Amino acid sequence: MPVPVLALEDVWKSYADGEAVLKGVTLSVYEGEFVGIYGRSGSGKSTLLRLMGLLDRPTKGSVAVLGADASALSDSAAARMRRERLGFVFQGFNLIPHITALENIEVPMWLAGVPKEERRARATADLKHFGLEGLAGRYPGEMSHGEQQRVAAIRAMANRPGLILADEPTSALDDESAKVFLDLVARFNRELRTTVVMVSTSEEEAGAGTAVYRLSGGALSRVRPQTRFSDENC
Repeated sequence: MPVPVLALEDVWKSYADGEAVLKGVTLSVYEGEFVGIYGRSGSGKSTLLRLMGLLDRPTKGSVAVLGADASALSDSAAARMRRERLGFVFQGFNLIPHITALENIEVPMWLAGVPKEERRARATADLKHFGLEGLAGRYPGEMSHGEQQRVAAIRAMANRPGLILADEPTSALDDESAKVFLDLVARFNRELRTTVVMVSTSEEEAGAGTAVYRLSGGALSRVRPQTRFSDENC
């Protein structure tokens, strides 16, 4: 039986005031799946993503990421896994303003110790493969919000992570830019078999996933079943 890329079992998360933000969340995500999770602001989506990204620990229950039990990881081991094996896409793009798009994409590879020539070649090839080579020499301030978020998505893919986590990545985009961004992530998932978990306030945007869940009142419910990659998708 395949080992899930991400496995949460009866996960609860409470903060200092004692109120539970997550209540018994159970979820398994397998290689090549694109999971969309939607819910209102305050429903616990960002908290859930922080647990998946090893940025926080549950109050109760277990979280396993890429086969590693999160509770058994030291802070330094969790940081290393985030740096080398996870990819993140944030609401605010988080591109470094004083370097170009190409150089921004190189940053995760630099942090992972990839030699300069190799990371330049890989970043250039990725921009070209996804039709964004024209942005290579531009600085973030010279790009639209949609272009910045697409560059941020390619940056998240730079080290070919086992899992990409996207936190409301279209919230700062207009409808057309959001569609283009979601199409790009779907290409990552389809062409590279990249495993993706994306949270959104929009049910429609979460519907870009191959599996869709709703988070409400801290509880997760399945809206559309997960579909494993079959031979015809490979």
